[in-house]
Amino acid sequence: MSSSDEGVRGAERAVEADQTNHSVVVGERVVVKWLTPPAPLPAPAPDVFAHLTSVGFTATATPYASVSRRADDGSELLLALVTAYLPGAADGWEWCVDEAVSGGTSFAADLGVLAADLHAAMATPSATFPDPVGHADAVRAGESPWSLRAGEALEEALALTGGEDGDWLAERAGALRAELAPLASAGATPLIRIHGDLHVGQILRWRDGYAVIDFDGNPTVADADPFQPAARDLAQLTTSLEHVGQVAIRRRDADPEVIAGWSATARATLESAYLGRLAERGHTALLDRSLLRPFEIEQECRELVYAARHLPRWRYAPMGVLRSRYR
Repeated sequence: MSSSDEGVRGAERAVEADQTNHSVVVGERVVVKWLTPPAPLPAPAPDVFAHLTSVGFTATATPYASVSRRADDGSELLLALVTAYLPGAADGWEWCVDEAVSGGTSFAADLGVLAADLHAAMATPSATFPDPVGHADAVRAGESPWSLRAGEALEEALALTGGEDGDWLAERAGALRAELAPLASAGATPLIRIHGDLHVGQILRWRDGYAVIDFDGNPTVADADPFQPAARDLAQLTTSLEHVGQVAIRRRDADPEVIAGWSATARATLESAYLGRLAERGHTALLDRSLLRPFEIEQECRELVYAARHLPRWRYAPMGVLRSRYR
């Protein structure tokens, strides 16, 4: 992870979210990620790694081992994960900001294919996940767990965001609630084991292409169900492209109008490639597009909550995105 100013979420946000973990590169062959404090087992990453390996998904840092120990109370604790070292790797808060500044968008098709391949792999049965696809029953208005979760995120964002930003947000609270409304009446949709924290910072560009990493779940959402609509991952990934644009504006003096065009093109390219790849893999039904917009708005609310709780200087990114959407 870079400490450069341009890699702002690497330097500002991801460090905060993962501030106690410590990764060590050994002989430029393996990376040992020490979890401090250790995580109680079962933890998401070992199971996801086992599943992805068994179904042939290779667009990640090859997992080699996990290290655990028995605690005094008899429980098992995950101490470390050992994965392959990827030469020349940089996370998306570095390389994607460079793309935004240069105007490049061809990378977005690669990310769309990567996300679709990940979801197709997550939907493939294995010994670890023998039935990896669930199915949400249709819900009556107001009872959807996704609607409740999104509503709570919005109310918390409104309560925690102060100053001019808070006033601006409060004036648009009704519009934001309306954006979340489709979640309350969501019908039946497939549920898969999603990544759960799929932003550009979790995608490394390295010598041989792209790799998605960090299957530990979202550290800012307590007790999140690992089985969710695929749209949640895709929404987080596309909104992170808009955050990249905000970083480019603030840290690299990029022109806001130019960045708005870049963000729109990159998002559209990524989504088109994702849908095309899902179709190739026979998994078109995994994506319920009606959930994308409300999940995107929920994600921006969560970014504001994160900024208020942990990293106030990050607030400009979600606020910049929201202001561009509700002028």
